[in-house]
Amino acid sequence: MNDDSAKERILLAAEELFAESGFDATPTSRIAERAGVPKGLVHYYFRRKPDLLTALVERLPDERVEPENVVVPGDIAGSLRKLVDELDRRLSGSRVLSHLLWREADTHLAVRDALHDRFQALVRQVRAVIVAAAGCRLERADIDSASGLLARAVSYRHSVARHSDDDVPGELEQELAFIADALAAKAQ
Repeated sequence: MNDDSAKERILLAAEELFAESGFDATPTSRIAERAGVPKGLVHYYFRRKPDLLTALVERLPDERVEPENVVVPGDIAGSLRKLVDELDRRLSGSRVLSHLLWREADTHLAVRDALHDRFQALVRQVRAVIVAAAGCRLERADIDSASGLLARAVSYRHSVARHSDDDVPGELEQELAFIADALAAKAQ
């Protein structure tokens, strides 16, 4: 048995079972059974059960989008739309995992910390896009507020898996337009 495939099967089984029953209600024996591996192998790869949650956080898609790939100079709204579209594209494959991790963040500090770090990275990314699109005409406090608001909106949608195929097109359009209009007014 290939070690990488066994570890991957354990993670997939853990993700499925945690999503079905929750972390606390899922014994490692069920994870091993679902993965088709001996229970000892689960503990070989993941010393403690919470280590499985930490490993699942690392399986979330990379959210880093280079500003130059989405920025339309002088067009904050267009740039933010392109950023959100790219984030939605990347995050759409992890709806169950994302929802599960946000749910478990309430009781598992390591997951909460990891998700907080991802959120802070998202805020910095939104900030970089706003700065690149607007140039230097805005106050840092305004940029920080706008970055935090949009990052919260995107994170919320992702945390409750609201970026599914049946979403209303342009779901964040009003929020994006509001933020872009507010920044444009401040830039004048």
